[in-house]
Amino acid sequence: MENRNNVTVFILLGLSQNKNIEIFCFVLFLFCYLAIWVGNLLIMISIMCSQLIEQPMYFFLNYLSLSDLCYTSTVTPKLLTDLLAERKIISYSNCMTQLFILHFLGGVEIFVLTGMAYDRYVAICKPLHYTIIMSRQRCNAIITACCTGAFIHSASQFLLTIFLPFCGPNELDHYFCDVYPLLKLACTDTRRIGLLVIVNSGLIALLTFVILMVSYFLILYTIMAYPAESRTKALSTCSSHITVVVLFFVPVLFIYIRPATTFPEDKVFALFYTIIAPMFNPLIYTLRNMEMKNALRKVWCHRLFLEGRELILKAFQNFTLGFHPEP
Repeated sequence: MENRNNVTVFILLGLSQNKNIEIFCFVLFLFCYLAIWVGNLLIMISIMCSQLIEQPMYFFLNYLSLSDLCYTSTVTPKLLTDLLAERKIISYSNCMTQLFILHFLGGVEIFVLTGMAYDRYVAICKPLHYTIIMSRQRCNAIITACCTGAFIHSASQFLLTIFLPFCGPNELDHYFCDVYPLLKLACTDTRRIGLLVIVNSGLIALLTFVILMVSYFLILYTIMAYPAESRTKALSTCSSHITVVVLFFVPVLFIYIRPATTFPEDKVFALFYTIIAPMFNPLIYTLRNMEMKNALRKVWCHRLFLEGRELILKAFQNFTLGFHPEP
């Protein structure tokens, strides 16, 4: 424990040492971060202010958008600040906190995606029993299970890291605190801990990915017997989900399924599941989903109409008052 306290701060090396590249990345990721907030807030408000919240698929999508917002906000604001800073520093306690929250919210996202796949499987493969199986009570239980599983995963990662002794180097070759870069700095043999990380993160991600792919394979096999119109709608929904799953899981598997080593490419792959995937999720789920587009149109057009009408009424009242003579 004494050795561990020798390091009180970590220096993040970030994405690049080139100032021009850092400024370009700042502008790019600031745009991405704003797009994440706007897109996911639009989805959440549109779902909660419409009848879509009663449907399990959109109930899960609402939680996915919320986890996207919280997940990317754990990393992106610090990244944007560091891109403009001369020295990129994070304290030991903040580093451990970021590690825990990041893996917790990442776990929630993985398990919510699994819940969404289960919902689509029941809807397409067992349509007659859908309303009974996917009751609101069942949906709430799935969300609770997602949060519980994510907490167990994150707590395991945290406990594997918190007791590591850091007694010398403190330059972290990443733009956020993660397990493998921290293992590289620990002044002890970390091979066993590296194997536990693979079991905890790598195998969980791989198992979840396989379950998701099998479920979508069964869905695609089932919809081959559907009429053309129903098949097109089901294919559109499933293709959206598969796109999100691939965009998120492939980079995660690249980093966590291998032995505890770090590569320069890890930082680029990490951008996919910390920034790129949360930014594209709203586009994928809205542009290819007619119900979502209709909800967006109804909610926001209705609000704009009401606000516009109020402005016109106020302007008309002010205009007519100008003709009234003063007493």
